[in-house]
Amino acid sequence: MASENTTPPNRPPPFVVKPTSHHTHTFILLHGLGSNGEEFGRQFLDTGICSDGRKLTDVFRGARFIFPTAKRRRSSAYGRAKLTQWFDIASLDDPWHRPDTQLKGLAESSAEILGLVNEEIMKIPRDNIIIGGLSHGCAMALSCLLALDFPLGGFIGMSGWLPFQPDIEELLKTGDGIGDDEDPFGFDDDDPFSTTDGEAQEQRDTAIDVLNFSRELLCLPSPSSPTQDTTSITTPVFLGHGDADEKIKPSFGENASATLKSIGYKVTWKRYKDQGHWYKIPDEIDDIVQFIQSA
Repeated sequence: MASENTTPPNRPPPFVVKPTSHHTHTFILLHGLGSNGEEFGRQFLDTGICSDGRKLTDVFRGARFIFPTAKRRRSSAYGRAKLTQWFDIASLDDPWHRPDTQLKGLAESSAEILGLVNEEIMKIPRDNIIIGGLSHGCAMALSCLLALDFPLGGFIGMSGWLPFQPDIEELLKTGDGIGDDEDPFGFDDDDPFSTTDGEAQEQRDTAIDVLNFSRELLCLPSPSSPTQDTTSITTPVFLGHGDADEKIKPSFGENASATLKSIGYKVTWKRYKDQGHWYKIPDEIDDIVQFIQSA
């Protein structure tokens, strides 16, 4: 294992584990609140063992594993103490409380993470790139996923939640973005020109609405002529959560799964009995391997 500096100056470098055979896949995985890329990366790859005794580096010998480190930021949830966090959060009990505190970090961190994705696309097909993370890192990675204007090979989320989920849910119900109180074109529910021609069209439009909403949150330009192909909607998603998680409620992960399914993503949701705020060994590792191999 080795560290590698692929980030701009004054930013912590990612921890990178190189493939032991020909490079075919890349995993970009984000750590939780207060951790760092090397600590999480070493622990995940050392302890994330399958039921047959193999580590992920044994199963995916052609994989390059990248574990970025978040910037140190003042934490509203911890008395303004400085922590490594992808974005500020005011309450772990209610991760959607005071969402305005999250915007700056989400935008800054997404620029770095999406930069890593684009670097890897120069090396391997994007269908072989997987992003994700644990807890706070899962939340950050989900925001990046919804803002991507192309699909990836997969998403792996453990013990996390979906930032701005109430706003996304409202968008799914009404088609209006943040602060929109009415149809901007003045149409109502009896609009004779509205379309109800099947689930595929509705799903495509929903995905585009969420793409535009997410890119606006992250201060990214929207595609000029967005279509379903300019979203990440075909990226398969895995979400796992322990049912005894004392830090991030299991319902947060389950609700994230339901919202992603409503958008149109194909989601594999797993809940692990008696598991706290971590990944279940070997059950969840087995499920992740199976998910990636079948994605």
